[in-house]
This record gives sequence, structure tokens and C-alpha cells, in this order.
Amino acid sequence: MNLFGRRDKAADGLRRSREGWFGRLAGLLGREQMDEETWEQAEELLLGADVGTSATKALLHRVQDRIRTHSASPGGALETLKEEMRAVLANAGTPSLAAADGPPPLVILVVGVNGAGKTTSIAKLAALYREQGKRVVLGAADTFRAAAIEQLQAWGQRVGAEVVAHKQGADPGAVAYDAFQAARARNADVLIIDTAGRLHTKSNLMEEMTRVARVLSRLEPTAPHQTLLVMDATTGQNGLAQARAFTESVECTGIILAKLDGTARGGVVLAIGDQLRVPVLFIGTGEGLDDLAPFDAEEFVEALFEGGAREARS
Repeated sequence: MNLFGRRDKAADGLRRSREGWFGRLAGLLGREQMDEETWEQAEELLLGADVGTSATKALLHRVQDRIRTHSASPGGALETLKEEMRAVLANAGTPSLAAADGPPPLVILVVGVNGAGKTTSIAKLAALYREQGKRVVLGAADTFRAAAIEQLQAWGQRVGAEVVAHKQGADPGAVAYDAFQAARARNADVLIIDTAGRLHTKSNLMEEMTRVARVLSRLEPTAPHQTLLVMDATTGQNGLAQARAFTESVECTGIILAKLDGTARGGVVLAIGDQLRVPVLFIGTGEGLDDLAPFDAEEFVEALFEGGAREARS
């Protein structure tokens, strides 16, 4: 499937958000007269959509301020809100999965809590690279969770990617070391490394993440080239708190927002942009291997309210 098809699926994945909180918000902000009660209702809808308290207040404050200063009319409140939403997402940075500066492979370290959809997202990302004709190696460095290695091996077989693994309980740093050496030896274009999602304490988990990153940087000074955090969109603000712990300990370069199709609260993307300041690179739109769509802020905001690019083209 090409990227245009994936973007169509992204719009479909936002259907529940569009038909719920944001659909009601569109009707509310389309009014010519905006009184205090209307603004309060708008605030409740944004909070209900998981936009978060700080982003909600900032967005509405800027919209109201623009209306007061006549740079936007009351009837244009919705379009003004869209512009401000895009600004929030732009402040988080520009999504990019650029190639490695040095020799291949491009090394991608994937982090996130257990149950967020981390291993499945790795498989989807590997499948996307395989569609592009890239040779992909996967490193099974989540050696603590039962069946994590077998799960990654099964996905690797499906997508046509070699998996480098040790026994359960092995040193994750050693797995990362061997995976990198194997990727170099096989002239792989991309190396994606799975990591643990839970240890006995949060501090142990974060120390393990940083240690794996150090092992990779000793092998290639520019590695890991990307550290992607997988978040479960259905966990909302709780997931955001978990994500913050990772971004404070590991230099995350982007976010894969999994299970977006399973929630009506797509506003969590705005909360991510407001609080984490890490760009969303991909959104998960279903259970299939091709259900991973590149994130585009412009299309995302339109899809929340109007159904996105596919409807606009039809």
C-alpha cells in the first residue's frame, strides 16, 4: 500500500474522534454569536477529547484573543481554532525519519511500556520499510517480558525481516550489540531494536534504556539515529504521564501513537505537542501490518473535523 492509501486510513482511524467530541465542537464553534456559556462548552469538549488542561486553556485563550482583536470573526472561530491547533503541533517539531548520517544501517531504538503496542508497531514499521525495498533487521532486546522474543520472531517472519535474539533474561545490551553487528554484516538498511517495557522499578527500566543506547553509540557514534516512543492513544492522560517519564530519561526523537482508531479522544495528539514537545511520526490505525500512517499535522487537524484528505478529494 502506498503512503496516500495509508493517509486515507489515518482519516478513517479518526472517525470516532470526528463523530464524537470534535464533531460537536465544530457545530458549537460555527455559531455567529459566542457567549460565555458557549466557550465553557467548548472547553468541556476539548477536555473530554483528551487535549489536556494546559493546551485547552491556551488554545481557547488565543482564539478568543484573536476574535477580540478582530483578526478573526466569531463565525470563524472554528477555522481559527484549527490554525492554533496546527501551531501547537508545529511547536513540537517536524516529523522526520531521515537516513543515518554515517554508514548504514539506520538504527531505530523503540521504547514504551508493556501493552502500548510497541512490538506490533515495530512490525508495522518494518513492513513499511520492506515495502520500500529496504533490508531490515530486528533486535529482540526486550528480554524480560515472557514471550516478547517469540512475538518479535513471529512478526519478523511475517514481514521478511531477520530477528537477532538471545534467551529470555539475557543482557539487552548484548542483544543490541549482536543485532548491530549482524545488520552491518548483512548490509541491512535499517535496524529496529525492541526494548523492555517494564522492570522491577521505573529507575531500573530507564537505566536499561540508556545503557542500550550507550552500547549502540560505542558501535556507531551517531547511533541510535532515532529513538521512538510508542504510546497507546486509548490511555489518554495516563499514557501521557508514562510517556513523560521516558522523554525525561531518554532523548526521544519521535512518537508512534498506537491504537488511535480505538479511541474517540484523538485530542491526545495535541496534549503530546503541548506537554512533551516531541513530534508524532506515525499513528496506528488498525491491527493490520499496513495500519501505520505517516503523521501530517495539516491533514490530522482537518480529519478531526471534516474527515481529512480523502473526503476532500472525492
